[in-house]
Amino acid sequence: MRYAVPDIADGAWHETELEIERSRFITWTAHIPDSPAFEALLAEARRTHSGASHHCSAFIAGPPGEQNAIGFSDDGEPGGTAGRPMFQVLEGAGLGQVGCVVIRYFGGIKLGTGGLARAYAQAVSEALDTLPRREVIERRPLTLRVDFAGEAGARAWCGEHDIPIEHADYQADGVILTLGWPSDMERDLEPLNARLKGRMTLLDTP
Repeated sequence: MRYAVPDIADGAWHETELEIERSRFITWTAHIPDSPAFEALLAEARRTHSGASHHCSAFIAGPPGEQNAIGFSDDGEPGGTAGRPMFQVLEGAGLGQVGCVVIRYFGGIKLGTGGLARAYAQAVSEALDTLPRREVIERRPLTLRVDFAGEAGARAWCGEHDIPIEHADYQADGVILTLGWPSDMERDLEPLNARLKGRMTLLDTP
């Protein structure tokens, strides 16, 4: 599976802001590979903006469509007016490993439940418009044995096909290579075997 994630360093975030009826909505969006990363983002938002009225949040700590490592919170706003609309925008964007906190400074004018839902959704939507992204490719290990003469050819072929070699185990009769094979790509090693003139043994079972 291949999908986009925020291209943001660990511990950093992408910040945007908008004002609606004198309320400020500051959005922090970050790369969230797991739940602890989200908790750290939320804690930093609360620390940095301790005087804010609300710190509403949503995250998907996995690929698009993740069902378990997800969450959202209204943080005191009327139920369903903040966290869920935020989450729906994240989910609809097809992003993975993403989370955001919308920090609200109340401006004195009540927006109503519909207005709040629209405001929080807009805050996240505008943040995603300028969010830097990169592609993630889910991989699974695939191991094969080559002789010493074939190692360079195997490494070259893997480099040409953007398949990383995650480990090399040198033994008396050759090298066992562990490849990071893309999980969405058919396992077809015949082109590699042909380049190595049959001097390759696949060690994984089908």
